[in-house]
Amino acid sequence: MDFIEWDDSLSVKVNEIDDQHKQLIRLINELYKAKKEGRDKNFLLPILDELINYSFVHFTTEEKYFIRFRYPETEKHQRAHSGFVDKVTDFKEAYYDGSATLSDDLLEFLKDWLINHIKGEDRKYIDFFQKKGLK
Repeated sequence: MDFIEWDDSLSVKVNEIDDQHKQLIRLINELYKAKKEGRDKNFLLPILDELINYSFVHFTTEEKYFIRFRYPETEKHQRAHSGFVDKVTDFKEAYYDGSATLSDDLLEFLKDWLINHIKGEDRKYIDFFQKKGLK
């Protein structure tokens, strides 16, 4: 069983963004599985890098639609995105230099942040994007 399971409650009704959310879930699930298997830093660091890099890809996608359609909560949403990337990047650096370990707390943070962000902040733009014709 995966750490995070995709279901329709996570859909924002935009296929491109839903697919990207699924990819973020896949990466968090990979980290979870690797930790459970006791994988070492050399195995985990590339997954963390991919999670950070893919977060940029995903956030850039959302933000391009915010700008294109003049989404009224753009700045607030961008701050949430930046906070997530900063936290994961800080962890990766601490993990790399040995001052942090991949803990259950970090995995719970990733899971909770993503699910709460999708069900909270991202759900706010569903009607807005649908009125603009984005599917």
